Amino acid sequence: MRLQGKVGIITGSASGIGRGMALAMAKEGAHIAIVDVNEQKGRETLAEVNRCTEGRLFIRDISVKDNAHDIVAEVVKKFGKLDILVNNAHASRQASFIETTQEQLDLSFGTGFYPTFHFMQAAYAELKKSQGKVINFASGAGIDGQATQTSYAAAKEAIRAISRVAANEWGPDGINVNLISPIALTPGVEQWRDSAPDMYEAMINRIPLRRLGDPEQDIGQVAVFLASEEANYITGQTIMVDGGSIKLR
Repeated sequence: MRLQGKVGIITGSASGIGRGMALAMAKEGAHIAIVDVNEQKGRETLAEVNRCTEGRLFIRDISVKDNAHDIVAEVVKKFGKLDILVNNAHASRQASFIETTQEQLDLSFGTGFYPTFHFMQAAYAELKKSQGKVINFASGAGIDGQATQTSYAAAKEAIRAISRVAANEWGPDGINVNLISPIALTPGVEQWRDSAPDMYEAMINRIPLRRLGDPEQDIGQVAVFLASEEANYITGQTIMVDGGSIKLR
């Protein structure tokens, strides 16, 4: 029970990687605030979290700036503190660089970068009290500059930049700020696998470990580690949880 009694907020946690992290942390004793726009999936995840510990569901649009402050305040009111902030939610659309539109940039930054920034600002005072942990999300799309991922890559690299700044500024306060860059078998990837098995197989063959990560057992367990006291001396780092696809130097 490495997170016994800890309190965490995880955005985009109704399904996929966010759900995997919520379940992994709940099984280690953390109370989890599930933040998502999908009420049905959110309630399903909440029910699973509540089998292990106590959770709270927020059906909110995190692209609305004030929602970050409201959610942090409500979590602290209910649980008395905040120890863990996980900024996982992000939406984007693929297009070639030359065809990328302002609307696509606004979507990616509006659902990924700005909510990450706003939640970090909103949570800072409480994380300083608890000497807490921030886990943000990077992507190989940005690190490797993957084709057709202009808006997503730009937002993810912007998140990496502010995470490094916060790690430097908040280190003296005892706050750790790290990033996970994952590859995982999410529901969306499963749909793509079923519709394009040849392309899926080709992707798997480019991963040294020859499989996609499990949202709970692979990504979730790394998130648990980064949220725990075991990671107290790690900050400002991008942890590649991608089966060896990218080796940072």
